[in-house]
Amino acid sequence: MDFTPHTDQDVAAMLEHLGLRDVDDLFAHLPMGVLVDRSPDVGEGISEPELQRLADVWARSNRSDLICFAGGGFYDHYLSPTVKALTARPEFVTAYTPYQPEVSQGMLQVLYEYQSMISGITEMDVTNASMYDGATAAAEAVNAAVLATHRSAVWVSAGVSPRIRETIRTFAVARGIEVVEHPLIGGKTVWVADAGPAPAAVLWAQPNYLGVIEDYDGAVATAHESGALAIVSYDPMTLGVLRSPGSAGVDIAVGEGQPLGSPLSFGGPGLGLFSITSEQMRRMPGRIIGKTVDREGATAYVMTLRAREQDIRRSKASSNICSNQALNAVAAAVQLGWLGPDGLAEAGEQSAQKAHYLAARLEKIPGVSMANDSSFVREFAVLVPIEPEDVIEAMAARGYLAGIPLSKDYPDLPGGLLVAVTEQRSREELDGYVDTMKEVVANA
Repeated sequence: MDFTPHTDQDVAAMLEHLGLRDVDDLFAHLPMGVLVDRSPDVGEGISEPELQRLADVWARSNRSDLICFAGGGFYDHYLSPTVKALTARPEFVTAYTPYQPEVSQGMLQVLYEYQSMISGITEMDVTNASMYDGATAAAEAVNAAVLATHRSAVWVSAGVSPRIRETIRTFAVARGIEVVEHPLIGGKTVWVADAGPAPAAVLWAQPNYLGVIEDYDGAVATAHESGALAIVSYDPMTLGVLRSPGSAGVDIAVGEGQPLGSPLSFGGPGLGLFSITSEQMRRMPGRIIGKTVDREGATAYVMTLRAREQDIRRSKASSNICSNQALNAVAAAVQLGWLGPDGLAEAGEQSAQKAHYLAARLEKIPGVSMANDSSFVREFAVLVPIEPEDVIEAMAARGYLAGIPLSKDYPDLPGGLLVAVTEQRSREELDGYVDTMKEVVANA
């Protein structure tokens, strides 16, 4: 927080406004194990090569060899080497927002193809290129719905990712939006008709954070019967096995695009997917790339509908988003082009089959049970007889990233552990996970 332009008075004023005592309070929510209470011990006057070697030593303390069964929105899907080879090309890596189409045709075409692919798999009318991540995409969808309906409340399912719900609440405070949360029963959302004011939007996740398949028709009907927009936060890697948002009648479809071309890298970077119906298109934030012809009749690509944007409309804009995740969108286009429709379906099918195989074997371990009996895709919640954090630590020592503890975000699931399976997991890894879980539980 301390930067050269900030005087002590500036810092004190900001802390007072935030209701904090000192700068350390800004980081009080972080686990003690990740906080450093001293300056790095690098000595004095060392050379840059020496500093780099020291940084390499520190970096090796991070575990990157664990077999991943954690998900929660970011997943260990197979990433084709083609993605890294193409996105590492300098014309993509160094490209900025393509305001000048005459020198940006290559990037514009790739982004147009990205939009077309996302619109294709979601069966939505229009897709932008792109948003920061899945959480900010959802928050921007809420903003669009508020502008469209002139209402100031939004209904959100408790099955939406806790991080997405936190982001929506943060944006809502600034805009005076009331967020009304609807509960999960048996893993599925129950929409309570008299839960609060008439909503601008009804927002749910498909599948939800616990991996459960929600009722598309019920959620869409709840939204439209109340005069709200239907917004779904979807998982792109399940579109080969689940209904598409467009076919279900959704107004806005948002999602986290990390599984489409971005590696797991200590929590980022993400990619915000945002698609919308043609009726609401002018309220869509971010960049839209259009295909046209130049004065000589040749195919050309341009940014279009610019009048919606913050840098032109200022306070009248529907969004403050004035950038995008272009490189990650390029990666998603490459990965989707490499997979094709059949590959996307196969990845979804394999993930689902392997997840159900693992769940069935875990249930046979004494003390381990499913958290609910609802249908799921490739992620599910189990209840373990000891603290999930202890399970995660013990299994990490044996080479497995076991999952995500749930009790903090879902207090009604003490002992809950969220487990994710992708097409990458082999039969040997699945059986090894079960044997290791059995050993950890038995030795507790």
